[in-house]
Amino acid sequence: MSEKRHDVLIVGGGTGGLSVAARLREALPGLDIGLVEPSETHDYQPLWTLVGAGIFPREQSRRPEGDYVPKGVTWIKDRVASFEPEKNRIVTQGGDTIAYGQLVVALGMQLDWNKIKGLEGNLGRDGICSNYAWESVESTWSFLKAFRGGNAIFTFPSTPIKCAGAPQKIMYLADDHFRRQGIRERSRIVYASATPAIFGVKHYREALEPIVARKGIETLFRHDLVEVRSASKEAVFRNLDTNAEVVQKYDFLHVTPPQSAPDVVKSSALADKAGWVEVDKYTLRHVRFPNVFSLGDNSSLPTSRTGAAIRKQAPVLVDNLVAVRDGKAPYAKYDGYASCPLVTGYGKLILAEFDYDGNPAESFPFDQTRERFSMYMMKLHALPEMYWNGMLRGRA
Repeated sequence: MSEKRHDVLIVGGGTGGLSVAARLREALPGLDIGLVEPSETHDYQPLWTLVGAGIFPREQSRRPEGDYVPKGVTWIKDRVASFEPEKNRIVTQGGDTIAYGQLVVALGMQLDWNKIKGLEGNLGRDGICSNYAWESVESTWSFLKAFRGGNAIFTFPSTPIKCAGAPQKIMYLADDHFRRQGIRERSRIVYASATPAIFGVKHYREALEPIVARKGIETLFRHDLVEVRSASKEAVFRNLDTNAEVVQKYDFLHVTPPQSAPDVVKSSALADKAGWVEVDKYTLRHVRFPNVFSLGDNSSLPTSRTGAAIRKQAPVLVDNLVAVRDGKAPYAKYDGYASCPLVTGYGKLILAEFDYDGNPAESFPFDQTRERFSMYMMKLHALPEMYWNGMLRGRA
C-alpha cells in the first residue's frame, strides 16, 4: 500500500473528467494533475442510437483512453474504492491512498439492470435489447432486422437517466425501418415511460406530440418497467398513479435501465440524500467540502444528463477551481444548459436546447422544433468530430 498526492485529483476519465483535465492543463500548465480511470477505452455513447439503428458499426464509437489523457497528466489506472473528503484523500481498489489539494468527481452514472426482475441473463436474447451498453447495442439492430411484425415496446424508467431523449430516438428510427420493410401495418409500437409526457420541456414537447401521433405510436405514460418474463415474452409495468400491475406482450423490447449515481458516491460523505455529489448548481462547487467540485451525470445538477451539458459545465468548473486555488471566490456560473439532438427518423432531427428553467437556449437562427436533415447530418458527422477533437481536447 502506498500514499501519493496530486494538486488536483480527477476521479473518472469519461467526458467530464477528460474535458476538465484538458482545460486545467491548458489553464495551469505546471499543475500536478492525477486522473483515476481504470478503462483502457473511451466510448462516444451518443453514437449508440445510430449503432442500434444500423447506421454505424459499434467500433466507430470507441477509441483508446490513452489518446485523450492530456500530456503531463498522471493516469492512475485504478478505480476509486472510497472517498475520504474529511482527510482530503481517496482510497483505490488497488489499495493506494491518494491525497489531493482539490478533487473533481466525474464518475458518470451506473446502469442498474438488476432492478428489473428477470432482465439479467436475457439482455441480447429473444428480442430484448438496449442501446445503453456496449455489450448489448448491436443486438438492437439485429432484432430490428429480424422483426416481422408484432409488438415493439420501448421503455423509460422512473429514475434520472443519461440522454433522456435516447429511449424515443430509437423508437422513431424503428418506426421508419418498419415502414421501409413494409411491416409497419402489422406492427404495434408502444412507448411505455415513467415520465408524464413525451418530453419534459414544453417548447419541444409540443413539437414531438404531433410526430408521435403521425407515426401511430401508442403511449403509456407513468408506467415503469419492473419485470421481464422472457419465457412468455411479457413486460411487466407498474402504473405509478394506481400502483397496478400492467402486463404487455412483446416481440421486440428495447429497455432503458434504471440509473443512479455510482455506489461509491452514494456511500460517501459527498452525496446528497438522493446519492448524487452535492454541488451548488451554478458554481459546481461542493456545498460542504469547498475543495471538491463535480460535473456531469454523477452530480446533483438539476439538468438533463447529456454530453452537451458537460460541454458547458467544464469551463465553469475549471474557472471556479482556478479561482479557488488563487484564494478567490467562485465567479463563473452554469445556467443549466443542456442539449438533446432528437432523431425523429432516418434523415430527420429536432435539436432541443434549453436551460434550468426549461427556456429554449438555441444555437441557430431558425425554428429548431422542425425536423431537419441538416441537423441530422450534424448529429452524424459534426458532433462526433467536435467531441473527439474539440471537447475532449479542451477546445470546445
